[in-house]
Amino acid sequence: MRKLAEREIDGATGRVRSEAPGRGRRGVTVNLAESPLSWLKARNLVSTRQHEAGERLRADYETAALGARVTMTWDAAPAGRGRRGPDAPLDPTLAQIAAKRRFDAAMAAAGPGLSDILWRVVCACEGLAAAEKGLGWPARAGKLVLGIALDRLADHYRLP
Repeated sequence: MRKLAEREIDGATGRVRSEAPGRGRRGVTVNLAESPLSWLKARNLVSTRQHEAGERLRADYETAALGARVTMTWDAAPAGRGRRGPDAPLDPTLAQIAAKRRFDAAMAAAGPGLSDILWRVVCACEGLAAAEKGLGWPARAGKLVLGIALDRLADHYRLP
């Protein structure tokens, strides 16, 4: 999904500001729907393995955060009354619980010092600068720590 918006470029620092460009100022079009992790992958600041690990974590986070269905389910009725096989789809509530367990296991595998940056950048979609500031870290420390956290996460998921 693309959600494009015009943003102003700060002439002194070269950073993109959150407001639209003023008259006679430089601007850039940004995709607001792009995640910070995808932004880092597009600029080769994280590897494909790290990106996939982060996307798995974010998928589990989003699935676990979904509420139960409150509307009618129009799926076909089950054909038989016997036990369900291992390939049967999970009930939405059970899928949510399973995703929460996978998310908790992945965050525990990352460790207490690394799970903070993972949650901020991958799940909450904060930029690296905002995550560094929120954690009280020096500038440009987040990229290194995020890389270590994503490597540990990829090891947890047993990615090649």
